[in-house]
Amino acid sequence: MRLAGSDLRLLSVFDAVVRHGGFAAAQTELNIGPSTISNHISALEERLGCTLCQRGRGGFRVTEKGQIVHAEAQKLLASIDGFSESVSTLRGKLVGTLRVGIVDAIATDGSSRLSETFGHYFGTPNGIHLEVRQLSPQDLLQRIYDGLIDVGVGSFPNKLAGLTYEELYHETHSLYFAMSHPLARRDIESVSVEDLAGFDVVGRGYWRDRMHGQLGLRNVKAIVYEIEPQLILIRSGKFIGFLPDHFADHWVKQGVLGRLPLSEAGYGCSFELVYKKAPRQGRAVRKFIDTVLEMHRS
Repeated sequence: MRLAGSDLRLLSVFDAVVRHGGFAAAQTELNIGPSTISNHISALEERLGCTLCQRGRGGFRVTEKGQIVHAEAQKLLASIDGFSESVSTLRGKLVGTLRVGIVDAIATDGSSRLSETFGHYFGTPNGIHLEVRQLSPQDLLQRIYDGLIDVGVGSFPNKLAGLTYEELYHETHSLYFAMSHPLARRDIESVSVEDLAGFDVVGRGYWRDRMHGQLGLRNVKAIVYEIEPQLILIRSGKFIGFLPDHFADHWVKQGVLGRLPLSEAGYGCSFELVYKKAPRQGRAVRKFIDTVLEMHRS
């Protein structure tokens, strides 16, 4: 099969559909409607002579042949991006796509220099297309490992082997309750870890079970994977749980939340830059990694 320019477009559409898990989810990136996407996939299937994906009432599913085509398409598209980037370096200009992943509740952290990092990175003319996605820690690591995201920033209690981790800064978490919670009627200074056993807890889904116990939390009745849902459940007055101190500070000042001053129930974590080392790491990605480290360590 000799590839034509139109084939590359069809393969790009197929790649986006697979990465997003369906036609509707891919239309924002592709800027075309589901019916047009469907026509492109049908044209590619006719061109290749095989069915790439099942779609319909049963949902979206990539066939075995579709998985093979997608893997080869990703290699091809990456090679084309690499060629474009290499040629553009002759003019001293960064080009390509930079895919960054972050965990939630970073924006209010004064230790995070991500805003300054992006400002510095895009301070000179370039042809970079930026994609930023917010994910849970484990989803973020998996996507970096799978090559779907280039660089991530977050705290990772359960690290995935095969990735590089660079420490950036430290974040502290405390145990919080709503002012409608029974703890609000207690002398907070006298509350002990043992006293918490009778209260329902909202925990983190990406923490190992023993971690809640190590922090004195025994009655985990709800699980979340992001910080905002944890805040919502704590504010309900039915749960206590951990929040980053910088994130909770606004609600404490508003008189909505209270903080338990229990040093033995405190939690601290390192925020890290994570990426997968590659033999030919693109200049755009390498430049971003260097900029993140420079901004956080200066």
